[in-house]
Amino acid sequence: MIRVLLALLLLASPAAAQVMFDKPLVQGGLAFGRAAPGTQLLFEGRPMRVSPQGEFVIGVGRDAKSTATLEITHPDGRRETQTLPIGARRFDIQRIEGLPERQVSPPPEDLARIRDENALVASLRTRDTAEALFRSGFVWPVIGPISGVYGSQRILNGQPRAPHWGVDVAVPTGTPVVAAADGIVSLAHPDLFFTGKTLLLDHGHGLSSVYSHLSEIAVKDGERVKQGQLIGKVGATGRATGAHLHWGMTLFDIRIDPALLVPPMPRPGG
Repeated sequence: MIRVLLALLLLASPAAAQVMFDKPLVQGGLAFGRAAPGTQLLFEGRPMRVSPQGEFVIGVGRDAKSTATLEITHPDGRRETQTLPIGARRFDIQRIEGLPERQVSPPPEDLARIRDENALVASLRTRDTAEALFRSGFVWPVIGPISGVYGSQRILNGQPRAPHWGVDVAVPTGTPVVAAADGIVSLAHPDLFFTGKTLLLDHGHGLSSVYSHLSEIAVKDGERVKQGQLIGKVGATGRATGAHLHWGMTLFDIRIDPALLVPPMPRPGG
């Protein structure tokens, strides 16, 4: 179950309904919220889906500013605007050497493929499934040493590249990977240029998770999965220097740190 709602945004009247979040917002963070059924929300100008039970999800990017605007239209038609604080974070620098040059600076013959694959994944991340599958909460999809963290500036073969948009867990090829939460398989791809065998799960309301560099995929497009269900096995396909799972999370086009949704990584044998 999603954590007990802790942080409250109190509205203008003490008698008014409340908009509640399970945690404060931080850069790269996700908050699950609840409002009175029928409430309409705009976060930074973007409409947020509110379920019939009043559930919603808000996410902020790695480089979000120190405040964000939440516009609320209550079921009775009253409107108000809240200014939400966004906690700042510091991000690491990660240097990776030994990658094939073709995967750091792809030649022209690979660029069309990369553009097509990026467009496919981006289109799947526009889905706004009404079902709040994220109610299951989240668990680590694999247990092991963390070798890469969200938001770190990546320097590949000495060349600066985009930040790392997820968490890497270094475990042997063939290690089982489970679904972090209930979801629907929106992509089960056998060979993407950068991420190899790749799975994308839709958790509802625009929230999705990705599992990359797999050696095997155990589910198919459109399949419904439960939290903890086997979905694949760890590998080193795509752009990878060794066996590991890359686990990422997005709310539509906003990259989220999945490590903020789960407890600290358990110790081996713990």
